[in-house]
Amino acid sequence: MLLPAFLIHLSNSIDADARCRLDGTMKIKFVLAGYVTLFSFTFVCSVLPADEKSAIEQALRDLDAQWSAAAETKDLEKTIAFYSEDAIVLPTNAPAATTKEAIRNTWKELLASPGLAISWRTTKVEVARSGDIAYTTGTYELTMNGPSGNLVPDHGKYVEVWKKQADGKWKVAVDIWNSDVLLPLPEKK
Repeated sequence: MLLPAFLIHLSNSIDADARCRLDGTMKIKFVLAGYVTLFSFTFVCSVLPADEKSAIEQALRDLDAQWSAAAETKDLEKTIAFYSEDAIVLPTNAPAATTKEAIRNTWKELLASPGLAISWRTTKVEVARSGDIAYTTGTYELTMNGPSGNLVPDHGKYVEVWKKQADGKWKVAVDIWNSDVLLPLPEKK
């Protein structure tokens, strides 16, 4: 790397050029101060500008709304298209889906539920400083027929971790939702 070599060269040439007569300890402190300064600039320069962060937040809100609309229409292909290739889905009261096929089956079963009505709404978006990962949180509403055939309402919350893909598109890498509705207690025997 050129930067460390430059700093070492600079510290070695301080006495020769400026005739400062710094001892070895002071030269090392000078070099370290240079490293710290340059390292600080790296972090300052990597902070996402506010307008770019706002644009990403809005884009993720829009994508999440489109995703909810796809699920509302029970379009399986559009619904699962929002996931990255390596996504993990953690549904309520079910095993984790860690493959594309398992994710497809999870959504296929849910979307085929009799009487299903589903929607969700983003309430918060948080974007990482790097601008390539973010999470959304929100609430969902779901209704489907229960075992006896009558409608069973459900509502709860979710977290989605979004990752910017190599092609610049945002996809969900981790998706978890859980219900706010208490499960009925089992009957005593």
